[in-house]
Amino acid sequence: MLKPSVLLVATMDTKFREAVFIESCLKEAGCRVQVMDVGIRGESPVPVAMTRQEVARAGGYTLSEVQSMGHEGESLKMMLKGACKIADTMIDKGVIRGVISLGGSMGTTLGTGVMRQFPIGVPKVMISTMASRDTRVFVGTKDILMLHAVCDLSGLNRFSKKILHNGALALAGMTSQNQKDISSDKTMIFISTLGTTEKCVQELRAALENQGKEVVVFHTVGSGGKAMEELMESEPIEAVVDLSLHEMADHRFGGDYDAGPDRGSVALKKGIPVVLVPGNIDFLVAGPLKQSLKDFPDRPYHVHNSAITVVRTTREEIESIARQIGDYCNDAPGRYTLLIPMKGFSAFDAKEGPLHDPHAPARFVKSLQAQLSDTSRIQTLPYHINDSGFSEAVIERLQELIY
Repeated sequence: MLKPSVLLVATMDTKFREAVFIESCLKEAGCRVQVMDVGIRGESPVPVAMTRQEVARAGGYTLSEVQSMGHEGESLKMMLKGACKIADTMIDKGVIRGVISLGGSMGTTLGTGVMRQFPIGVPKVMISTMASRDTRVFVGTKDILMLHAVCDLSGLNRFSKKILHNGALALAGMTSQNQKDISSDKTMIFISTLGTTEKCVQELRAALENQGKEVVVFHTVGSGGKAMEELMESEPIEAVVDLSLHEMADHRFGGDYDAGPDRGSVALKKGIPVVLVPGNIDFLVAGPLKQSLKDFPDRPYHVHNSAITVVRTTREEIESIARQIGDYCNDAPGRYTLLIPMKGFSAFDAKEGPLHDPHAPARFVKSLQAQLSDTSRIQTLPYHINDSGFSEAVIERLQELIY
């Protein structure tokens, strides 16, 4: 059996000098290196463990078919398909302890595409000219460390050598020892939140941890909610407190924290016991103020910081989210409940907050009741979401679902 090693993903026709330099740094640090060539044009000037021909074949194509596509984006998709299939085999065999790649927009797409195949905890380092931009499309829901290349990765110079060397040593350091045994016999509870429901989630976490639960909290900035629901598909979850459902609103109405069309449905579909709370649906997350006022005119707003403005959801949008939640629940095979804090859905939606609408919770409940086939699952509570009485009610209802 092969000893565990690190995987270096590179387009060896255009980045072989930089890749060879990274390989030498890794070897000096004691790593065994396997190079996967995902280049499309030209040839690798040096031998590699996995050739571009093999990568193409793994994706179901010949290299000539990939090269004749006439569209670089389509060719990249073909190579990425093969690279991911090879990576899956490596994961199954347990022969890779870490992965590193380098590149510009195309190389970063290929490198991080392979990295996202690997489980959370496997070290992943992407050295990229794209790392100072919005990296969500590359990182997705995985633990990828992105290192900004600063200068273009076009040859070796005093700057690129320092950065490539640091990236290699980062991976070498992360893979230098076996992963600690972090297994636990505690049952696991997932909770979603934003800072605007932080008081509630802190009280929930403390109460659940005191009961011996392992609590995993997800920050619902788009990738957070998506990661939570992806892990529901593979991890043994005892229950979910979905406290922050605003990603559903951002998806439907153009906010920045979009977690995709299925957000809010996975736990219900899988029959995982879930407490649903319409936390944070009182606002959409937008960008800088000037652009936000253009995108969402004539709405109450709050400037969170120079990069983020939040705007109040309309009453029609609140009703639409209620109907969507009702549809999800009507198809659910498992145990669930809906707890509605009637004095506000977030810190912004408090009496003293900048986006308070005292009538919105009642409109939400009315629309939910009209859509939901079993209205006995709805419980309205005379609290704000961050009141201690509300968090105590969540814990009480969660206990009823679990036991």
